[in-house]
Amino acid sequence: MARKYTREFKISAVRLVNEQGYSISEAARSLGVDRANVDFWVKKYSAELAAAGVTPTGEGALKAEVHRLRKENARLLMEREILKKAAAYFAKEQP
Repeated sequence: MARKYTREFKISAVRLVNEQGYSISEAARSLGVDRANVDFWVKKYSAELAAAGVTPTGEGALKAEVHRLRKENARLLMEREILKKAAAYFAKEQP
């Protein structure tokens, strides 16, 4: 039988990850729940908490910022490669 968790419990798990710097596995282990549950809750409630003005602090904030910057860096590298290829293509067309 599936166990039901309260919204407050789920949000406290998200805060462990975002504010106190726990990894998802560490938070799940300390709360006695499955890792997949905590992962799902973090994805679901992090945006909601951010919209309410609660932002990650401490280690959680650093991890969130590093993740955001790595994602942005990957996008920028891809855009740069596309522009390089486009410039080389158009350079060939000119007589």
